[in-house]
Amino acid sequence: MNTSVHPSSPSRGQVSVCMASYNGSAHIAEQIASILPQLQAGDELVIVDDASTDDTVDTVEAIGDPRIRLIRSAVNRGYVKTFEAALTASTGEFVFLSDQDDVWLPGRVDAMVAALGQADVVASNFGYFGQAPRRIESIRLRSSDSSRRWANLLALWIGVRPYYGCAMAFRGSARNLILPFPAFLVETHDQWIALAGNLKGSMVHLEQNTLNRRLHENNTTPKKARSLSQILRARIMLARAFFVALKRIQRGKSAAAGS
Repeated sequence: MNTSVHPSSPSRGQVSVCMASYNGSAHIAEQIASILPQLQAGDELVIVDDASTDDTVDTVEAIGDPRIRLIRSAVNRGYVKTFEAALTASTGEFVFLSDQDDVWLPGRVDAMVAALGQADVVASNFGYFGQAPRRIESIRLRSSDSSRRWANLLALWIGVRPYYGCAMAFRGSARNLILPFPAFLVETHDQWIALAGNLKGSMVHLEQNTLNRRLHENNTTPKKARSLSQILRARIMLARAFFVALKRIQRGKSAAAGS
């Protein structure tokens, strides 16, 4: 594990960390404790709580850090809508996604902000603790593949490119491409963000581990092989998302040309 601390640059721009929480009181305080030391005074940790029934909200409020913006959802909407709400509420120049139960490694923010100097979207590698990962979760990103957008898109569509939201960040200037999520997107918001970044030709892979994922019985990521019907539905959804992203990219180019 990398334990070196890299001081933040005062000129790096505002960072927004976006977290979706739901019944996460067992681990959320440890995750927040790994995030806050990497944030500056003007940064923010936006937490949208998806109507938790445990004491997650009380745990977050007890931390008492002014950089935390806690938004409570009146009804449970699921993790995709909750992440979308957190990203939409963010204001930073650099937007990070965060799960509620992992642990960030020191230097993560600075390393990923530096990578975003080359692209709109960055995805890093990560380690594990708690349980052993599935074989597919042990696949790692290679920096040499960053510019291979069509290969990345094909591998993403097949389901063998390890783009996980917890290990991703994007430039705030990419909000109009990424948000809102397509209305039909009911899972894999991280695949959507990676799809948009790759299709635009503005995706970078960071080979170093920037966090440790906690594997436990309540992870959202499926632990068993999916049925054929589930796989087909997911592939169709990503194919539809491809055309949504393509339309947004073309609209952005037209707007830039007309300005």
